[in-house]
Amino acid sequence: MTNIDTRQLARDSLLLLARLRIDGQDHGHSVKIRNLSAGGAMAEGLVQVARGASVSVELRNIGWVDGTVAWKQDSRFGIAFAQEIDPMRARVPVVAPSKQS
Repeated sequence: MTNIDTRQLARDSLLLLARLRIDGQDHGHSVKIRNLSAGGAMAEGLVQVARGASVSVELRNIGWVDGTVAWKQDSRFGIAFAQEIDPMRARVPVVAPSKQS
């Protein structure tokens, strides 16, 4: 899927904390996901990424998703996913296991 193709998909606005790994780096970065679609996401964070960089983002209830940085402006950047996801899965709350008496 090309970057232009992913821009046509419906995006779901939300605020989700996620982990980001940049290809070639050993450590991860904390980012905020501002919107999410089947084909990509807009992330925000103090991360040094460049357009075209290969990244992986860990999304709640989905896991690690590979992608490419499609654009960057200030602290926000777009990620085009390598494979489509179900963005509604990220909206499902994570429920802690109940304590047994």
